[in-house]
Amino acid sequence: MTGILADLARHDFLRNALLAGLLTSVACGIVGSLATVRRMGYVAGGVAHASLGGIGAALLFGASSLLGAAAASVAGALLLGWMTLRGRENEDTAISALWSIGMALGVVCLSRVDGYAVDPSTFLFGNILLVPRAELFAAGILDLVVAAVVVLLYRPLEICAFDEELARIQGLPVAALHLLLMVLLALAVTALIQVVGLLMVIALLTLPAATARRFARSLSGMMVRASAIGAACTTAGLLLSWTCDLPAGAATILLTGAVYFGALLLRRGVR
Repeated sequence: MTGILADLARHDFLRNALLAGLLTSVACGIVGSLATVRRMGYVAGGVAHASLGGIGAALLFGASSLLGAAAASVAGALLLGWMTLRGRENEDTAISALWSIGMALGVVCLSRVDGYAVDPSTFLFGNILLVPRAELFAAGILDLVVAAVVVLLYRPLEICAFDEELARIQGLPVAALHLLLMVLLALAVTALIQVVGLLMVIALLTLPAATARRFARSLSGMMVRASAIGAACTTAGLLLSWTCDLPAGAATILLTGAVYFGALLLRRGVR
C-alpha cells in the first residue's frame, strides 16, 4: 500500500487516472440508475459503438476525438429515440443498425488516418492511464450538468422510469423526458470510453446500478450507492492493474462483476 501511495504522489498520470475514475462514476451512477430501471442497457451499447464513427471522423479531419465521440453519441441517441418513439422501427433493430454502422464508419475513418497511426484498441478497450487533464475538466462539467438536471427534474424522471403509463396519465412530457435521458446516457458513454473502452461501457453503466438496486429503497438512494460502487471499483481496478500489470479497464469490469454477483448472493433488492 505504501508503494502505491508513493507512486500516486510521484506520477501525475496516475493521479489523473484515479480522478477520472471517480468523476465518471458520479455521472454513470446517476444516469446508469435511470437506464437500469428503464431497461436501457443495450441502448447504451448501441450509443457507445456509434461513437466510434464520430471518433474516427474527428481524427480524420484533425478534430478532438472527445468532441467527435460526444457528437456521434448524442446524435445516435437522439436518432434512436426518434425511431423508437415514433414507432418507425423496433428498438432492438434500431440498436443493431446504430451499433454496426457506427463501428463500420469508425473503422473506415481510422483506416484513412495517416499511416493508420491511431490504435483502435485505445477506444475499444480504453486506457485510463492516458486520460488527459482536459478530459478531467469535461468529466467534472458532466457531473455538474447531470446532477443539476436530475435535481430539477427528479420527480418526473422517477415516474417515467418506473411507470411510463402513469407519467402519461399525469400529463408529463414522456417523449421529451425520454430524449433527455438518451442525451444524458450519450454523454455518460462519452466519459466512459477513455476509462474502460466502448466495448465495456455497458458493464460500468449497468452493473453498479444493478448492484445498488439490491440495497436501495428509492431511486435517489440507488443513484448514490451506484456512484459509490462505481468509484470503489474503478479505484480498485486501477490499483490492481498498476500493481499486477493488468489492463485497467478489464480489471475494473471484473471487479464490478464480482461485486454484482456477490450482491446477488446476499439479497434481493426492493422492486
